[in-house]
Amino acid sequence: MQRDVIAPLVIAALVALAPFAGQTDYFIHILVQILLWGFIYTAWSLMGRFGLVSLGHGAFMGIGAYVTVLLWNFFELTPWIGMPIAVAAAVALAAIVGWPCVRLRIVGHYFALVTLALTAVVALSIVGLRDITGGSLGLTPNREAAGTSIYAFQFASKTVFLYVALVLWLIGLFVWRAVDRGMGRYALQAISSDEDASASVGINVGVEKIRIILLSAGLTALGGAVFGQYQMYINPETVSGIGVSLQIVFAVVAGGMFVQLGPTVGAAFTLILAETLRILIGNEYHAADTTIYGLMLVLFIIFMPKGILGAVFAGLERAKAKAA
Repeated sequence: MQRDVIAPLVIAALVALAPFAGQTDYFIHILVQILLWGFIYTAWSLMGRFGLVSLGHGAFMGIGAYVTVLLWNFFELTPWIGMPIAVAAAVALAAIVGWPCVRLRIVGHYFALVTLALTAVVALSIVGLRDITGGSLGLTPNREAAGTSIYAFQFASKTVFLYVALVLWLIGLFVWRAVDRGMGRYALQAISSDEDASASVGINVGVEKIRIILLSAGLTALGGAVFGQYQMYINPETVSGIGVSLQIVFAVVAGGMFVQLGPTVGAAFTLILAETLRILIGNEYHAADTTIYGLMLVLFIIFMPKGILGAVFAGLERAKAKAA
């Protein structure tokens, strides 16, 4: 078996055994967060690694979370149906915004600015529709009396959500590997280098780009929906908005967007960093964590563009070549 199959399976086995090792609820909570964010970051890297740098994934995550909760609160529609609807809504929005960008050949920093504007529009819409969404105060899914309900996708035990997050994470890695092993990967790599040259050899540039955009948006919305069900509380700052979009980009760059487990490493790194900052700084300095994230993003881009895991693999390859 190959390394990109063995490593995830080993990690999954260790995570699955964590509840039986007497770990605290706090430790399980951190594992759930790493897996959920790892899935969302992996979804972003599907398109980010091919030069489609999106700052709009906070919008897709927010749609996934809010549509699922609103359908449950107002229509008592189970999240098992609400989540696919939320994913479809995010994919539709990605198509509405993405297709004109593809047709008009909006790339590079212009594409990033368009997606950034999308994030702002979705976040402001959530705040503006306060009578429905709760505005900046956020929204809580209606709880079932028993506290645990498969129909409502609500579980009192964090262990149950650990296994849900683990399955979701494995699905994300499977999709990443399928894209990486598929012929579309070579087409997207060629497109990211030169669209005109790619089109001249028969590559359908528009179809390939919109396909990966829709896939990435849909998976991100699914991650946002499950994240909202786990947190049992959502607001624009935690599941949508510019801050979330920048957090996604930073984590993927930090972990390594060109490596299968890079986004997961980025999730672990950013969560541990956030918890450390929370303990050391607390709420004494407002937005200190965001400032540190920004500075570290600049440093990673300059000194470690391949990310933590990418740099480790590159170092191992150099050592192997030197030994040979």
